[in-house]
Amino acid sequence: MFDLVADVEKYPLFLPLCEALKIRRREERDQRPVLVADMTVAYKIFRETFTSRVTLDREKRSILVEYLDGPFSRLENRWSFEPLESGGCEVRFFIDWELRSRTLSMLVGAAFERVFRRYAEAFEQRADRVYGAKPALA
Repeated sequence: MFDLVADVEKYPLFLPLCEALKIRRREERDQRPVLVADMTVAYKIFRETFTSRVTLDREKRSILVEYLDGPFSRLENRWSFEPLESGGCEVRFFIDWELRSRTLSMLVGAAFERVFRRYAEAFEQRADRVYGAKPALA
C-alpha cells in the first residue's frame, strides 16, 4: 500500500477530481525520496493547482505531504501503514487544510466529507485492482 500511495504520478488515472499531477523535482533528504509536485483538481467550473512536497519514508512506513503554494492557507496530510499479521496492512490518513478564500472554503467545506469518502474508496478500489480484491468474509 505504501507503494500505491507513493506512486503519485498515477493519481489522475483513478483519483476523483484529480485532473493532472506533475512532478517538478525529485531529490533525496536524509536518505528519503522527496518529490515536489503540482496537482490540479477540477470540479465543474472550478480548477485549482497547488504545489506540495511529498516525503516518502519507507523505513517508518509513512508519507508526509506538505503544502508549498496554491489556493490554501495551509494543507498537510500524513499517511501511515502498519502491517497486519493477516498479511494486509492498516492505513491511517490525517489531513488538515484551510483555503485562503472564505467563499471557496464554504463551498468546498460542505462537500469535503463526500470528496474525502470518494478519495478513500478510490484508493481501496485501486488497491483491489493492483493487488487483487480481498476475499469476501463468509
